[in-house]
Amino acid sequence: MTAFPGSPRLLKGGIVLVHPVSGVVQRVIPLQYNPDTLTRSLQIKGVGPEGGDRSEALRLKGPPVESFKLEAEIDATDQLAEANRQATQVGLHPILAALEILVYPSSATLQANHAAASAGSLEILAAEATLTVFVFGPKRIAPVRLTEFSVTEEAFDTSLNPIRAKISLGMRVLSVDDVGFNDRSGGLFMSYLRAKEQMAAAYQAGSLGALGISGI
Repeated sequence: MTAFPGSPRLLKGGIVLVHPVSGVVQRVIPLQYNPDTLTRSLQIKGVGPEGGDRSEALRLKGPPVESFKLEAEIDATDQLAEANRQATQVGLHPILAALEILVYPSSATLQANHAAASAGSLEILAAEATLTVFVFGPKRIAPVRLTEFSVTEEAFDTSLNPIRAKISLGMRVLSVDDVGFNDRSGGLFMSYLRAKEQMAAAYQAGSLGALGISGI
C-alpha cells in the first residue's frame, strides 16, 4: 500500500557508532518507535562552592553536565507476521545485543588484557570504546556515553526468544571538558552547542510589560 504522498516523513531517533579517529560510521541503530518522552537534566558547573567568593557568583567554569533518559519499545510482531527469517529464529536478540555490547569491552580486548596480565604486564590500559552519538533529529546530535541500560522483556516465542521489550537508556553528553577540543567527540559537542545557540537566537523574546513590570 502506497503512503499518501503529502504525509510527512517520520524521522527516527537512534544511536550512531563512529570510529573515534577516522570518523567512519560503523553502525546505525535506529529506534523502532520513538519514545513518548525524553528526559533531560543539566547540572550547572558554577565557580566555587555555595556561599563562596561573591565576585565569582555569576561565573561558569564549563558546560553543564547534560544527561538524557528515554524509554523505547521494540516489537517483532510485524516481522513475525511477515515470516521474517531472523525474527522467527531469534526474535529481538540481535537488536538487544547490538545495544548491550555498547557497554561491554570486546571479547578480543578482554582476552588480550588477560594475556598481557598473565605475561607480567604491570599496566593494562582500559579499552577505548567506539564513539557513541545520540541522534534525535537534525538539531540534536550529541556525543554521549551510556550510563544506564535496562531491558524489560515482555513477551516470548515458543523458543523463549524475546519478541516484545522495553528498553531504558541513560546517556551523558560528552563535552569538551571530558574529551578536549581536538578530539572528534569535542568537535561534535561544539556543533551541538552551536545548534543550541542558534535556536536560542531564534527565540522571540518577550517584554517586561508581559511580566507586569516596567523596568529592573
